[in-house]
Amino acid sequence: MEVSRTAFQGIKNIIRFNWHFYVIAAVSILLLIAISQFLSGILVYFIYATIGFTMLGILASLAVSYYVYDYSDLYQLHWIEKENPKQILSVNAGFDETSDLIKNKKPNTTLSIIDFYNPNKHTEVSIKPARERYPSPKETISVETDKLPFSDKRFDLILCVLSAHEIREQRERTRFFKELSRVLATEGKLMVTEHLRDTNNFLAFQIGFFHFYSKANWTTVFEEAGLKMKELHKNNPFISTFILTH
Repeated sequence: MEVSRTAFQGIKNIIRFNWHFYVIAAVSILLLIAISQFLSGILVYFIYATIGFTMLGILASLAVSYYVYDYSDLYQLHWIEKENPKQILSVNAGFDETSDLIKNKKPNTTLSIIDFYNPNKHTEVSIKPARERYPSPKETISVETDKLPFSDKRFDLILCVLSAHEIREQRERTRFFKELSRVLATEGKLMVTEHLRDTNNFLAFQIGFFHFYSKANWTTVFEEAGLKMKELHKNNPFISTFILTH
């Protein structure tokens, strides 16, 4: 059965799960407009310039989000088409948009699904409403980042699609990737798909790009975990996939 995403699914989810941000932005804009009524001269121009840049930033981030999550072919998962694994591990952080797509893409493989999200350590506020609206598949295994319940070298392919950045503490991220390296087969591949903290994502998301990590940061984590970057695939101008091996 073909698995597909609905029209505007990505942008709708962003607004739905981050509604608090848009409410704060709207209240702030209204407050600035109210303050401007009591001012004059250059201060008024400064306030309206601030409002303009704020609105432009919000519209830009929404436009890019639509492009990335709804218009581009990100969720076609083209970068795994040439792979022929027997065992796949799908890694998620509270919100799983890819496991069904992987099943559809590779129906003749065995898929294991894990969710490392721990609300006491991973504090992204949008995950809770996302998880409530999109419950994890029933076969999902909740795991700790420092101990995965699998034998060594079990998986031919491991996929972390827009999930690993939710581990905000670098030492924990390194320990997690050491565990992924342990369960990765000798000739297997680990694919990590993420936004990067780079110029494109800064222009698109402004201060929001601090939620992402730089290529250099990821490279350090991978090297400390005993992984080697075989290729860096650009899914689109805002998303990259690291293809890693032992």
